Amino acid sequence: MEISNNQLLRFTTAGSVDDGKSTLIGRLLYDSKSIFEDQLASVTATSSKKGHEGVDLALFTDGLKDEREQGITIDVAYRYFTTPKRKFIIADTPGHIQYTRNMVTGASTANAAVILIDARNGVIEQTKRHSFIASLLNIPHLVVCVNKMDLVEYSEGVFNKITAQFEEFSSKLLMKDVRFIPISALEGDNVVNKSKNMDWYAGGTLLNVLETLHISSDINKIDARFPVQTVLRPQSEEFRDYRGYAGRIASGIYRKGDEVAVLPSGFTSKIKSINTGEVEIEEAFAPMSVALTLEDDIDISRGDMIVKKNNQPEPSQEFDVMLCWLNNDAAKPRAKYVIQHTSNEERAMIKSVVYKVDINSYEREEGDDSLQMNDIARVKIRTTRRLMIDSYRDNRNTGSIILIDEGTNETVAAGMII
Repeated sequence: MEISNNQLLRFTTAGSVDDGKSTLIGRLLYDSKSIFEDQLASVTATSSKKGHEGVDLALFTDGLKDEREQGITIDVAYRYFTTPKRKFIIADTPGHIQYTRNMVTGASTANAAVILIDARNGVIEQTKRHSFIASLLNIPHLVVCVNKMDLVEYSEGVFNKITAQFEEFSSKLLMKDVRFIPISALEGDNVVNKSKNMDWYAGGTLLNVLETLHISSDINKIDARFPVQTVLRPQSEEFRDYRGYAGRIASGIYRKGDEVAVLPSGFTSKIKSINTGEVEIEEAFAPMSVALTLEDDIDISRGDMIVKKNNQPEPSQEFDVMLCWLNNDAAKPRAKYVIQHTSNEERAMIKSVVYKVDINSYEREEGDDSLQMNDIARVKIRTTRRLMIDSYRDNRNTGSIILIDEGTNETVAAGMII
């Protein structure tokens, strides 16, 4: 299949601490010649100061001062590079369990996830946690890299054992495409260049796999959803009768003359015009930012949603969510939070915890209403005002929410509507 060099692949890396994620990304950048000369010179100098014989590849991503001092990755580091076949955005996410929230952030927009496993340790809890999050976020491609094969003498048996371990637990997840690659990020085996030490492996290198993955749009093209961000009322004499509704189309296609409904009020009208900047266009589609005008004067404000008259979401005040608790402090029983859904903010309460997920066994744990940091649970949420929701699997944009603590303004949880 021919790949256009205009295609952009967003992928996230995840794994446990010291599995070699930063080194792997450094190797990708280094061997694909995607590093600027001044950056290479800086990292080479830093490596020399630290007493390394060669270039410390991990330094290409570990940019934070705290990370360099500790030798770990604690934030999401985004990197960009291009090959003749494709453009890439990499989200290098932390391995420590207390930074799982950063992994959720980095993976939320990914087309693929690269999960690293230390060949010496095999599948561990963080492997399962990150794989489960990738499944929850509906990431279509999962590339499992068994790293540090140089430390197990490039053993095919070790690779096959880990592959079997992963397949045993991942069969319980909704994984569409899982691929396994034995690599050594430090030595460069099967990252960009084919390994001479593992001639038993017949598959492609990591870069080859990433360059040829099929990128399917995660935008729902059928269900038209337009969350209103602001109402435009120019003060100039020329536009005194103009009333536009601006926002970013979450999904679907809008055309002049379409019959639409405004939710939650339910009033209907037709699209009079569609503007992007100062240009009027005949149609617009996700993820374009536009301003719509309607033929009728309807009271519309931020947080309302303009949808097709014959294709509407179900406004709901109570719904189930798969929630990742991200905050250091535990959830407060029946406490009020701010829920953000598209451009809408309302007050909400976690009504009940239906079950929590045991990350090791993926079994459901019922009867425990507590939510601690990194817990993943199915919960019932009740809001003060109806939200126009879709399930996350049908529509990422209208099927996702975050919860914000009213007192601290911290994001405490992220959720996918079921």
